[in-house]
Amino acid sequence: MTERQPSKPAPAYNRNLIVFILIAGAFVSLLNQTLLIVALPPIMDDFRIGPDQAQWLTTVFLLTNGILIPVTAFLIDRFSSKRLLIVANLLFAAGTLIGALAPTFFTLIIARIVQAAGAGMMMPLMQTVLLTIFPIQKRGSVMGLVGLAIGFAPAIGPTLSGWVLNHYSWRALFYIVLPLALINVLLASTVMKNVTVQRDVRIDLLSVVLSTLGFGGLLYAFSSIGAEGWLSPAVIGTFLVGAVSLFLFIRRQLLLKSPVLNFGVFGSGIYRLIIPMGMIVFALLIGTETLLPFYVQNVRGGSALESGLLLLPGAVAMGAMSPVAGRIFDRVGPGRLAITGFGLQVLTTIPFIVMHEDTPLAWLGFVFALRMAGLSMLMMPLSTAGINSLPSRLIAHGTAMDNTFRQIGGSIGTALLVSVMTGAAGLMHSPADHTALMGGIRVSFVVAGVLALAGLYLALRLGKLKTSASD
Repeated sequence: MTERQPSKPAPAYNRNLIVFILIAGAFVSLLNQTLLIVALPPIMDDFRIGPDQAQWLTTVFLLTNGILIPVTAFLIDRFSSKRLLIVANLLFAAGTLIGALAPTFFTLIIARIVQAAGAGMMMPLMQTVLLTIFPIQKRGSVMGLVGLAIGFAPAIGPTLSGWVLNHYSWRALFYIVLPLALINVLLASTVMKNVTVQRDVRIDLLSVVLSTLGFGGLLYAFSSIGAEGWLSPAVIGTFLVGAVSLFLFIRRQLLLKSPVLNFGVFGSGIYRLIIPMGMIVFALLIGTETLLPFYVQNVRGGSALESGLLLLPGAVAMGAMSPVAGRIFDRVGPGRLAITGFGLQVLTTIPFIVMHEDTPLAWLGFVFALRMAGLSMLMMPLSTAGINSLPSRLIAHGTAMDNTFRQIGGSIGTALLVSVMTGAAGLMHSPADHTALMGGIRVSFVVAGVLALAGLYLALRLGKLKTSASD
């Protein structure tokens, strides 16, 4: 592969405007991811399909994201940030329109793939641009604003969706997102500036195939465990295909002069710690947001709207704390923030382990809010610390790698906690029995506590490292 001297980015741009455009795009795409979670039952009724088919609406979105994110590092190196942002927003808006008008379930699946193609490029692009245009001493503050979008948007999705579905068709969820997506297309086209450095690199098609099979296979395997079981031939087969393909992908990247995804980022000791910590963070985040609706709806007989309302205080807490955590990061670094954040994960797991069928929802909402406040100290501060330890030329690869493994962490965490819940409930009596399910949820939170303790151990190790950047 040949590479030429990088071109210079445009010299003049409004950083605050770029921050707004990128965070707005990320907010809409992340909000969209959770809107359909509570809409699956009416979609099943409209298209006369079963839950095994309906779950593909979330699975295919996750898979497409997992396939696109690793390739985004190459795209950021090759194309201008403005062009990529326009394409990402156009794809997302097109998928949203297709979803709103979808006459068949297959069309709706296509819509989710197109949406995910745009959303998959959005997050790594946003982080790369923001980390490029801000100096190291201000990165924590700006990434705190990113944390607001990452934490707040997915958490309010179920609440908003529950309210909409009480009054309108599930198609209204797409119509709500569509004008926001079109506004983002307009902003990206008119006021976005190119701020990244382009290099004359060429795509290695074999690497793309291996990346797709590797990351896609692992994500599919872990996302299928809840429905198929750990020992299902489909789960084992796709896991093996994914693992072998990922091994070959990594080996090929180490040999290429211009790799699609540069594993040289793991030369940083800080970055090597940040990746497993980020995976634990997403496992705890998505796992907890999956278990609590089971508790509200299947144990207590509550509605989807009540589930969303239980999660809402956590969304507010994370949204409020993320900018504060970013400013603290700029002053004290990631070590103490990470220790405090994981410490809160350990402490807030205890009330969930001992909760029962009559535990006040207000109390659980308060505990969940504390938990999300702790996650705000981990979500973007950890990413920023990892990227700060890398040279500038590896920022795009570092953000793509971080986002990819966080997706895998969320899939593994959800699969692990849900399978533990159903397995423990089955041993106690039956997964359908609400008393047994209550016991299964408690056991799942014990496992979540172990994950939180593992994160706390890694945070203590991070606190002993010097976290200065290399450029």
